[in-house]
Amino acid sequence: MTGERALPNLDSVIHAQARLRVTVALSVLPAGDKVTFPRLQELVGMTAGNLSTHLRKLEDAGYITITKAYQRRTPVTYVTLTRAGRRAFEDYIATLHDLLARPEQDSDDEDL
Repeated sequence: MTGERALPNLDSVIHAQARLRVTVALSVLPAGDKVTFPRLQELVGMTAGNLSTHLRKLEDAGYITITKAYQRRTPVTYVTLTRAGRRAFEDYIATLHDLLARPEQDSDDEDL
């Protein structure tokens, strides 16, 4: 076991499947762009309540910003990936690449 590196930890906020889908959907937008709640809901295929719960977790982590505005007289909720959120997602991807690039450790080969 000498020389082995510990497996890196994946960001648990992003790693949950629903939050990963949200983060991926937001990451394809140019930095600073926003998407409406209904459009994001459509993109990730979640109910409004489920999406709200996951957005709250991402917002608490500082990964997204939620802003409320009015379009004419209709309330609109916008979701934006923050700089910290974009960085966390890039780190998450780098960690995945690191995990996938590790050489396979086959204990049967060591016995030969």
